[in-house]
Amino acid sequence: MPQNPSPEDVKKVFDLYFNADINIWKGFSEKIKVRNFQKSEIIKEYNEIEKYLNIIIKGSAGLFVWGGDRDICINLLYENSFLSDYLSFLNQKPTVMKAEALEDVTLWSISYNDLNELYGRSETGLRIGKAISEMLYIRKQEEQISLLTLTPQERYLKLIESRPAIVQRTSLKIIASYLGLTAESLSRIRKRVMEK
Repeated sequence: MPQNPSPEDVKKVFDLYFNADINIWKGFSEKIKVRNFQKSEIIKEYNEIEKYLNIIIKGSAGLFVWGGDRDICINLLYENSFLSDYLSFLNQKPTVMKAEALEDVTLWSISYNDLNELYGRSETGLRIGKAISEMLYIRKQEEQISLLTLTPQERYLKLIESRPAIVQRTSLKIIASYLGLTAESLSRIRKRVMEK
Protein backbone atom coordinates (compact mmCIF):
# COMPACT_ATOMS: atom_id res chain seq x y z
CA MET A 1 0.00 0.00 0.00
CA PRO A 2 1.30 3.49 -0.72
CA GLN A 3 2.14 5.78 2.20
CA ASN A 4 -0.84 8.00 1.41
CA PRO A 5 -3.76 5.76 0.50
CA SER A 6 -5.68 6.55 -2.65
CA PRO A 7 -9.46 7.07 -2.54
CA GLU A 8 -9.73 3.60 -4.16
CA ASP A 9 -7.65 2.04 -1.34
CA VAL A 10 -9.85 3.73 1.27
CA LYS A 11 -13.06 2.66 -0.48
CA LYS A 12 -11.88 -0.98 -0.61
CA VAL A 13 -11.26 -1.06 3.17
CA PHE A 14 -14.29 0.99 4.24
CA ASP A 15 -16.73 -0.77 1.89
CA LEU A 16 -16.72 -3.56 4.49
CA TYR A 17 -18.59 -1.12 6.75
CA PHE A 18 -20.27 1.38 4.45
CA ASN A 19 -20.50 1.44 0.66
CA ALA A 20 -20.16 5.05 -0.52
CA ASP A 21 -19.27 6.92 -3.69
CA ILE A 22 -15.56 7.29 -4.47
CA ASN A 23 -15.81 11.10 -4.08
CA ILE A 24 -16.58 10.68 -0.36
CA TRP A 25 -13.45 8.57 0.07
CA LYS A 26 -11.35 11.22 -1.67
CA GLY A 27 -11.95 13.51 1.32
CA PHE A 28 -11.12 10.71 3.74
CA SER A 29 -7.92 9.74 1.89
CA GLU A 30 -6.66 13.32 2.16
CA LYS A 31 -7.10 13.27 5.95
CA ILE A 32 -5.61 9.85 6.67
CA LYS A 33 -2.27 9.77 8.44
CA VAL A 34 -0.35 6.48 8.04
CA ARG A 35 1.22 5.45 11.35
CA ASN A 36 3.49 2.46 12.03
CA PHE A 37 4.17 0.84 15.40
CA GLN A 38 6.51 -2.00 16.31
CA LYS A 39 5.39 -5.03 18.32
CA SER A 40 4.85 -4.12 22.02
CA GLU A 41 4.86 -0.38 21.26
CA ILE A 42 2.12 1.65 22.96
CA ILE A 43 -0.31 3.23 20.49
CA LYS A 44 -2.37 5.05 23.11
CA GLU A 45 -1.30 5.17 26.77
CA TYR A 46 -3.41 4.78 29.91
CA ASN A 47 -4.99 8.05 31.15
CA GLU A 48 -4.36 9.90 27.90
CA ILE A 49 -6.84 11.26 25.36
CA GLU A 50 -7.47 9.23 22.19
CA LYS A 51 -6.62 11.57 19.33
CA TYR A 52 -7.38 9.19 16.44
CA LEU A 53 -9.89 6.79 15.03
CA ASN A 54 -7.68 4.09 13.48
CA ILE A 55 -8.20 1.19 11.17
CA ILE A 56 -5.62 -1.60 11.16
CA ILE A 57 -4.17 -2.13 7.69
CA LYS A 58 -1.50 -4.63 8.76
CA GLY A 59 -0.84 -6.46 12.02
CA SER A 60 -2.75 -6.72 15.28
CA ALA A 61 -3.30 -4.77 18.48
CA GLY A 62 -5.03 -5.09 21.82
CA LEU A 63 -7.01 -2.75 24.03
CA PHE A 64 -6.24 -3.11 27.74
CA VAL A 65 -7.40 -1.82 31.11
CA TRP A 66 -5.25 -1.95 34.24
CA GLY A 67 -6.42 -4.63 36.67
CA GLY A 68 -4.40 -3.45 39.69
CA ASP A 69 -1.54 -5.88 39.15
CA ARG A 70 -1.69 -6.62 35.42
CA ASP A 71 -3.06 -5.53 32.07
CA ILE A 72 -6.45 -7.03 31.23
CA CYS A 73 -7.16 -7.42 27.52
CA ILE A 74 -10.66 -6.24 26.59
CA ASN A 75 -10.30 -6.39 22.82
CA LEU A 76 -8.15 -8.13 20.20
CA LEU A 77 -8.08 -6.49 16.78
CA TYR A 78 -6.65 -7.52 13.43
CA GLU A 79 -6.57 -6.27 9.82
CA ASN A 80 -9.54 -4.14 8.69
CA SER A 81 -10.71 -3.61 12.29
CA PHE A 82 -11.24 -0.24 13.90
CA LEU A 83 -8.81 0.36 16.76
CA SER A 84 -9.61 3.18 19.13
CA ASP A 85 -10.30 3.99 22.74
CA TYR A 86 -13.65 5.06 21.38
CA LEU A 87 -14.98 6.38 24.70
CA SER A 88 -12.01 8.71 25.00
CA PHE A 89 -12.21 9.60 21.30
CA LEU A 90 -15.89 10.60 21.51
CA ASN A 91 -15.53 12.55 24.78
CA GLN A 92 -11.99 13.84 24.15
CA LYS A 93 -11.20 12.96 27.77
CA PRO A 94 -8.64 10.52 29.22
CA THR A 95 -9.72 6.97 30.12
CA VAL A 96 -8.12 4.01 31.86
CA MET A 97 -7.58 2.21 28.55
CA LYS A 98 -4.44 1.69 26.51
CA ALA A 99 -3.82 0.35 23.02
CA GLU A 100 -0.72 -1.72 22.31
CA ALA A 101 0.70 -3.27 19.14
CA LEU A 102 0.71 -7.08 19.42
CA GLU A 103 2.56 -7.39 16.11
CA ASP A 104 4.18 -4.74 13.92
CA VAL A 105 1.20 -2.57 12.97
CA THR A 106 0.29 -0.16 10.18
CA LEU A 107 -2.66 2.10 10.95
CA TRP A 108 -4.66 4.56 8.92
CA SER A 109 -5.52 7.27 11.43
CA ILE A 110 -7.95 10.19 11.25
CA SER A 111 -7.86 12.84 13.95
CA TYR A 112 -10.93 13.81 15.94
CA ASN A 113 -11.15 17.27 14.32
CA ASP A 114 -10.60 15.97 10.79
CA LEU A 115 -13.22 13.24 11.22
CA ASN A 116 -15.81 15.69 12.49
CA GLU A 117 -15.06 17.98 9.58
CA LEU A 118 -15.59 15.06 7.16
CA TYR A 119 -18.86 14.14 8.90
CA GLY A 120 -20.03 17.73 8.53
CA ARG A 121 -19.33 17.95 4.80
CA SER A 122 -22.26 15.82 3.66
CA GLU A 123 -25.18 13.65 4.66
CA THR A 124 -23.16 10.62 3.50
CA GLY A 125 -20.30 11.61 5.81
CA LEU A 126 -22.71 11.61 8.74
CA ARG A 127 -24.11 8.22 7.71
CA ILE A 128 -20.58 6.80 7.60
CA GLY A 129 -19.99 8.06 11.15
CA LYS A 130 -23.26 6.49 12.28
CA ALA A 131 -22.36 3.16 10.61
CA ILE A 132 -18.94 3.10 12.33
CA SER A 133 -20.46 3.92 15.74
CA GLU A 134 -23.16 1.27 15.36
CA MET A 135 -20.66 -1.39 14.28
CA LEU A 136 -18.39 -0.65 17.28
CA TYR A 137 -21.38 -0.74 19.65
CA ILE A 138 -22.75 -4.01 18.23
CA ARG A 139 -19.35 -5.71 18.43
CA LYS A 140 -18.88 -4.64 22.06
CA GLN A 141 -22.38 -5.79 23.05
CA GLU A 142 -21.83 -9.19 21.41
CA GLU A 143 -18.54 -9.61 23.30
CA GLN A 144 -20.17 -8.70 26.63
CA ILE A 145 -23.06 -11.11 26.05
CA SER A 146 -20.59 -13.91 25.18
CA LEU A 147 -18.57 -13.22 28.32
CA LEU A 148 -21.68 -13.40 30.50
CA THR A 149 -23.55 -16.30 28.85
CA LEU A 150 -20.98 -18.73 27.42
CA THR A 151 -18.72 -21.11 29.32
CA PRO A 152 -14.95 -20.48 29.04
CA GLN A 153 -14.66 -23.41 26.61
CA GLU A 154 -17.54 -22.09 24.47
CA ARG A 155 -15.91 -18.62 24.38
CA TYR A 156 -12.61 -20.15 23.26
CA LEU A 157 -14.28 -22.26 20.55
CA LYS A 158 -16.24 -19.26 19.29
CA LEU A 159 -13.06 -17.18 19.16
CA ILE A 160 -11.02 -19.70 17.17
CA GLU A 161 -13.96 -20.32 14.87
CA SER A 162 -14.37 -16.61 14.08
CA ARG A 163 -10.61 -15.87 14.03
CA PRO A 164 -8.76 -19.11 13.17
CA ALA A 165 -5.32 -17.46 12.90
CA ILE A 166 -5.53 -16.00 16.40
CA VAL A 167 -3.57 -18.83 18.08
CA GLN A 168 -0.66 -18.43 15.65
CA ARG A 169 -0.62 -14.63 15.92
CA THR A 170 -1.41 -13.82 19.55
CA SER A 171 0.16 -15.10 22.77
CA LEU A 172 -1.91 -17.50 24.87
CA LYS A 173 -1.47 -15.19 27.86
CA ILE A 174 -3.22 -12.35 26.02
CA ILE A 175 -5.91 -14.63 24.57
CA ALA A 176 -6.57 -15.97 28.09
CA SER A 177 -6.86 -12.42 29.46
CA TYR A 178 -9.28 -11.50 26.67
CA LEU A 179 -11.43 -14.54 27.48
CA GLY A 180 -11.40 -13.74 31.20
CA LEU A 181 -9.25 -16.79 32.04
CA THR A 182 -5.85 -17.57 33.49
CA ALA A 183 -3.23 -18.92 31.07
CA GLU A 184 -3.36 -22.25 32.96
CA SER A 185 -7.16 -22.53 32.53
CA LEU A 186 -6.86 -21.79 28.83
CA SER A 187 -4.13 -24.44 28.45
CA ARG A 188 -6.46 -27.02 30.05
CA ILE A 189 -9.33 -25.99 27.74
CA ARG A 190 -7.09 -26.23 24.67
CA LYS A 191 -5.92 -29.66 25.74
CA ARG A 192 -9.53 -30.85 26.16
CA VAL A 193 -10.51 -29.42 22.78
CA MET A 194 -7.57 -31.07 21.01
CA GLU A 195 -8.35 -34.43 22.62
CA LYS A 196 -11.89 -34.47 21.17
